[in-house]
Amino acid sequence: MISNLVLQSTVEGLKTISGAEFCVLDANGNELVSTSVRKFEYKEAAISFIESPAEQQVIEESLFFKIFDDQRVNYVLVVTGKDENTYTVGRLAAFQLQSMLIAYKERFDKENFVKNLLMDNLLMVDIFAKAKKLHIEVEVPRVVFLIETGRDNDSAAMDKLKSVCTDKTKYFITSVTEKSIAVVKTMKEKGDYQELDKTAMKIRYAFGKDASHVHIAYGTIVNDLREVSRSYKEARIALDVGKIFFDDKPYFAYNTLGIGRLIYQLPIPLCKMFISEIFQDRSPDDFDEETLSTIYKFFENNLNVSETSRQLFIHRNTLVYRLDKLKKLTGLDLHSFEDAITFKIALMVVKYMQYMEKQDF
Repeated sequence: MISNLVLQSTVEGLKTISGAEFCVLDANGNELVSTSVRKFEYKEAAISFIESPAEQQVIEESLFFKIFDDQRVNYVLVVTGKDENTYTVGRLAAFQLQSMLIAYKERFDKENFVKNLLMDNLLMVDIFAKAKKLHIEVEVPRVVFLIETGRDNDSAAMDKLKSVCTDKTKYFITSVTEKSIAVVKTMKEKGDYQELDKTAMKIRYAFGKDASHVHIAYGTIVNDLREVSRSYKEARIALDVGKIFFDDKPYFAYNTLGIGRLIYQLPIPLCKMFISEIFQDRSPDDFDEETLSTIYKFFENNLNVSETSRQLFIHRNTLVYRLDKLKKLTGLDLHSFEDAITFKIALMVVKYMQYMEKQDF
């Protein structure tokens, strides 16, 4: 259905060009928009016209035209003018509205189809049939981006995405939840992930000062329309995993989540058991801020003592003392690769548990 705002703008433009007055009625004869300040009672005449087999008719010096949607009357266009070209103007205006209705309906059908495709709500046979009807290619590479805006989706968020995803043949944009929007991107035959990284950054920049509240993730490239829902599910996982472990990154790619993706799939009781076995009655988040910052910086520098002490602005021996103290508390020697891996995983598991606890509230 065309919005009344668009209808009003269209008939105002037609009036400016032709000088005729235009009025659009719904299928029940109710006035939707009009170019005249005067109110005309068209309802009775419109209902009679709708019930008749005629597609156009002259009623009391006004021209009535039917605008169809799948052979059913969707609108009635009323054109009034004294010019001898009024009939031609009316036919052109009716053709314009008919074309707009088809375009809007096709766009709505595509958005509805893509949303159901992402949600896995379509049977295999329906995917092929509807894709053919909507002129959507089946076997081309695609990937799904998921954008969480942090607030209820509005036209402004959609406009920002459309400013980046300008090619309607390459992008489908649709809301999937109250606060997240999916963008399905059609790739070139040899699309690569560097191209996706660039698209993710363009989307982030489009939100300007609001970008700090926006999370962006994308799944893997799939080569068939039937697999688009998989890319969407991957983007959804990437969004959650990214917010837990990589919140400082501008976007999250499913194929770069590493061990975080495995931890995300662990049941909470198993996580608690793991932490208890490693640290007994303690937990990594019980350590003071100085100890934790030292550990994170040590991991960041690939267990390099000299570089870590330099970046922390402390003496090498001070760092060694802190690591030895940590070994006495936990039994884990972070100089040892195996113990360092265990500690790193434990820190990630605790982050995951804390995130899941917040989700339960």
